[in-house]
Amino acid sequence: MKFDQPAGVNPIDRGRVIGIPHDRIDGAAKVTGTAPYAYERHEAAPNAAYGWIVGAAIAKGRIAAMDMRAAEAAPGVLGVVTHANAGKLGKGSMNTAPLLGGPQIDHYEQAVALIVADSLENARDAAKLVRIDYVADAGKFDLKAESIRGVMPPAIFGSPADSKAGDFDGGFAAAAVKIDQHYTTPDHSHAMMEPHATTAAWNGERLTLWTSNQMIDWGVGEVAKTLGIPKANVRLVSPYIGGGFGSKLFLRADALLAALGARKVGRPVKVAIARHQIPNNTTHRPATIQRIRIGADKDGVIDAIGHEVWSGDLPGGGPETAAMQTRLLYRGANRMTAHRLVTLNLPEGNAMRAPGEAVGLLALEVAMDELAEACGVDPVELRIRNDVQYDPEAGPQRPYSSRKLVECLRAGADHFGWSKRNPKPGQVRDGRWRVGMGVAAAFRNNLVGKSGARIGVDGAGKVIVETDMTDIGTGSYTIIGQTAAEMLGVTLDQVIVRLGDSRFPVSAGSGGQWGANSSTAGVYAAAMALRAKLAEKAGYPADQALFEDGLVKLDNQSQTLAALAGRDGLWAEDSIEFGDLDTRYVQATFGAHFCEVGVDIDTAEVRIRRMGGAFAAGRILNPKSARSQVIGAMTMGAGAALMEALDVDTRFGFFVNHDMAEYLVPVHADIPQQDVLFIEELDDKSSPMKAKGVGELGICGAGAAIANAIYNATGIRLRDYPLTIDKLLKAQAA
Repeated sequence: MKFDQPAGVNPIDRGRVIGIPHDRIDGAAKVTGTAPYAYERHEAAPNAAYGWIVGAAIAKGRIAAMDMRAAEAAPGVLGVVTHANAGKLGKGSMNTAPLLGGPQIDHYEQAVALIVADSLENARDAAKLVRIDYVADAGKFDLKAESIRGVMPPAIFGSPADSKAGDFDGGFAAAAVKIDQHYTTPDHSHAMMEPHATTAAWNGERLTLWTSNQMIDWGVGEVAKTLGIPKANVRLVSPYIGGGFGSKLFLRADALLAALGARKVGRPVKVAIARHQIPNNTTHRPATIQRIRIGADKDGVIDAIGHEVWSGDLPGGGPETAAMQTRLLYRGANRMTAHRLVTLNLPEGNAMRAPGEAVGLLALEVAMDELAEACGVDPVELRIRNDVQYDPEAGPQRPYSSRKLVECLRAGADHFGWSKRNPKPGQVRDGRWRVGMGVAAAFRNNLVGKSGARIGVDGAGKVIVETDMTDIGTGSYTIIGQTAAEMLGVTLDQVIVRLGDSRFPVSAGSGGQWGANSSTAGVYAAAMALRAKLAEKAGYPADQALFEDGLVKLDNQSQTLAALAGRDGLWAEDSIEFGDLDTRYVQATFGAHFCEVGVDIDTAEVRIRRMGGAFAAGRILNPKSARSQVIGAMTMGAGAALMEALDVDTRFGFFVNHDMAEYLVPVHADIPQQDVLFIEELDDKSSPMKAKGVGELGICGAGAAIANAIYNATGIRLRDYPLTIDKLLKAQAA
């Protein structure tokens, strides 16, 4: 099915199942422990051995010698895999560095060996006996020190790394009010619950990987390319994923080494990347240095806006795209954005929930708060004055498909009680706490991609959906089931959803906030094909047949789905293919974050008292799971604002705090109250579902609202994230 014209009235609009809060249909399996995760596929590989990864002890250089004799002779050891015996390996197009290092070492903790044993304990103990001699080379590990060597990277997702409109330098110089500030954000770890894990088994030349991977088809292609085998010989199975946040978009060392280990020892092998290895072995969100300049008139109306970003990655890597939202969010005739990429020998930087906007808005939305104060304009009103209903770089000829930022700001402010805020910083006290409120806009692009599904009705009238779409804790099972139920006129409990298997039709996968909208649109397309088949079998015109209550109806006639499907069932398969609506119109999601904090007058401890937000993301397919997605993202935003940072040892090139004891993330006590409002919106140019993504929107701007609330409480403006106690105390003492 081609989607190249705005959606008209269609079966989804009935809203009998879609748009209604539903419990997750996979919830019971998860809370009872019966949902099989990648490392737990005991029934599929009952005799699996265990692999333990040995990581490089240097950040850059080469291996001079490896002595594996003691490890190979250790109790229970079945085999050892290194670059010397792994055979010829390729490199996935989505991997920056080889997943198995040696003799060249590209980053600290890069996998250099896998020890396979009959138990996890034996594999781990034997790994300690490996002896490796390295020749270390000097590396570059300090973003600030290397930023002067930053270069303009190639195109970013098809867009140039730099952009210009009008005359930024002239407009900024002539502005009545100017903001010119630098902001920094640190490296971040994904810190998901389930580690990267894989169980691998060979059957002759065919490989099956039960793995934790967000993008099944990408993974199949990358495995085939890396191992040098036909894509048809690779099967990936990933029905349940315990979080990913982008770290599992691409093939990682667990999958490759499990495959190599299983081939080496002739039996299935399980490999999980140990928690302490994840930050340095896998991917992370890169640190940024950002300069933002805004020029406005005395009323806060922007005429010039510029955003420059420096970030680092391994050779061949890419930048953190933190200035991209600044091209679209606010008005201003004179504009510029620039990204500069610095070569660093730290572990690979790559996608993490809302790459670009998540850290770009940490800077931009604080700069907007600073502009509001400089102009004496309320921060909510300032953002409303600078709303724009079209691409401000391209002009009115490229309008937004829908844009309800102003509605989010107004509804959110009213619900949160923004009118009670004292605009003068440091004036509100509650006992020993200084209290303040902050606001920030939320923005995240709406991305879509081709997505397929297979849907059928069996002889009992059950509807079955199959697609390789994944569920990373976001509720994919449920919204896909809701879509099928709505389209075929059955209740949700009459739908069976099967996900995460490369034998199923290729979907858009989970990432970039494109998954829900694209995958349900793919199910919509397949369901339309099945409806046509069922109607034809019933002898009804497809465009007149009504599907409801398990029946196909026409006027006063009806036939059951079960009868039409017959003993063998009836199936249809199709994909949604998107035309150029996403280029003719700007498609994006919007929101407004509000936060109230308390800051202790003596210790400078920051306590979030409450968070709230209003969001516009097209049709909300399942308000219950969407709310969960947003509050989870808001919580991640709180972590980015107050505590999360991978600390770089700039002498040796690794992240020091590489476990959950020292890499801090928010817990329940850190976020006592969160409210979420969804603004009613249908975007007929987004998809037949008239929906958009929502999973990443909630993190975008959340941390900036906290930073602005801290300023309102204390009068202290911090621009170096995270906003920790030591920084507040230092500023307070000054």
